[in-house]
Amino acid sequence: MGTNTSFSELDPVYDGKEIRVGITMSRFNRDICEGLLSACERELLKLGVAKENITLISVPGALEHTIALKKMADSGKFDSLIAIGSIVRGETYHFEIVANESARGITNVQLQTNVPIVNAVLTLNTDYQGYERMMEKGTDAARVAVEMANLMKRI
Repeated sequence: MGTNTSFSELDPVYDGKEIRVGITMSRFNRDICEGLLSACERELLKLGVAKENITLISVPGALEHTIALKKMADSGKFDSLIAIGSIVRGETYHFEIVANESARGITNVQLQTNVPIVNAVLTLNTDYQGYERMMEKGTDAARVAVEMANLMKRI
């Protein structure tokens, strides 16, 4: 049996002109978070997202993203959302709880609301890893947010 190659495929679209993006950023590990945000904002603007269509909300830490994201998603004001944060492993089990619950909460909000949410909450063993990854991850988050917003409008 041969494969059917006559199906249609929706290619990624990175045009941010009509896209409204909401961002939550935690204040814990602030230097890494601000690096993520800087790269993310730069890429959003490069992709054509208007500065007035980007809203930033500051939250205390990784566990507080979900309630802010839920409220933003429910508002109908955003085509996609981005959670920016940094969780650095310590000497206790607290790291696993925060990392797991943050990721689970972000996924749950996305599924409950049908608003795509990019999880740019880094889970790190050291601060150094965050500084190494923040620019690439921030840029990736912006690209994914625009791509997913466009995809949701097309399907």
